[in-house]
Amino acid sequence: MRKHEMLGPWVRRFLLDHLVGERNLSLNTQLSYRDALAMLLPFVAKQQRKSVDLLEVHDISARMVQAFLLHLEQERKVSLRTRNLRLAAIHSLAYFIAQHSPQHVAWCGAVRNVPFKRHVRALVSYLEKNEIEALLHVPDRSTSGGARNYALLLFLYNTGARASEAVNLRITDLTLTASPRHTASVEFLGKGSKRRRCPLWPKTAETLRALVHNRQPDERVFLNRRGQPMTRFGLHAIIKTCVAAASEKEPSLRSKRVGPHTLRHSTATHLLRAGVDINTIRAWLGHVSLDTTLIYAELDMEAKTRALTKCTPTYLPMPTVAVPEPLMHFLRSL
Repeated sequence: MRKHEMLGPWVRRFLLDHLVGERNLSLNTQLSYRDALAMLLPFVAKQQRKSVDLLEVHDISARMVQAFLLHLEQERKVSLRTRNLRLAAIHSLAYFIAQHSPQHVAWCGAVRNVPFKRHVRALVSYLEKNEIEALLHVPDRSTSGGARNYALLLFLYNTGARASEAVNLRITDLTLTASPRHTASVEFLGKGSKRRRCPLWPKTAETLRALVHNRQPDERVFLNRRGQPMTRFGLHAIIKTCVAAASEKEPSLRSKRVGPHTLRHSTATHLLRAGVDINTIRAWLGHVSLDTTLIYAELDMEAKTRALTKCTPTYLPMPTVAVPEPLMHFLRSL
């Protein structure tokens, strides 16, 4: 068996060299691709009655990929979005192999012809101003945990930070002293290792100063109750607890699934309503594509209503038209 027909070396090169070294994809994307292949390879091995280590490139045929996707939908009960994400990883692997091995071009074309399924994109969920205020009133700021929770919620709403950006934030990334020429700000290392800087409200800067007082610059900003760096799961748990408490005052929160990304959506929507330019919002959130930011323009019903009011035509009264009267015409003609 020729070495370049074996699938294992290609998978290793794809995950270790291509995704990391060549494309510099985010860690979450790398893990998503890894998970897709970790499910695909055992499935194919079982169908081919082979060991995973003995799989060849052509064992992953277009028909096999379709069978795998059907398995995901029917047995693992994944959503169409997840199904398409797994297929995107397979497409990417096939393209990588064909790029480096011309003899696999036809195989690659067949695999990449396996189509994505169209799914209806759910509307982006966001919180209204009164819901944000109710959320910020929940933490008891007289306790260390409550002070941290308040700082965390205020920071997420101020910056629109992703969950990973918030939990990985270090004190040295903060500039909390404002000057006449420079405002308080935070620097993020976002997707694709791209850096961006966001301004901080004076209230946010003041709250963070109290939170990180007398701590080392290389420490994480947000710590759990054991003094360890907060995880994304911990962040979700805090928000879930605060939302449950805030829903007593704002019942509308009970019908919404609120997480870190909901606060990010809220930031974008409220910036848009405040008249901030869409390109500024794109830079604020660290979006690679403007299309991603334009989602918020689509969902903002308040802005659509204002636009509709501005373009509503003025209805003028219909002009009076003389309607011919046949009888009178007849009389006058006599």
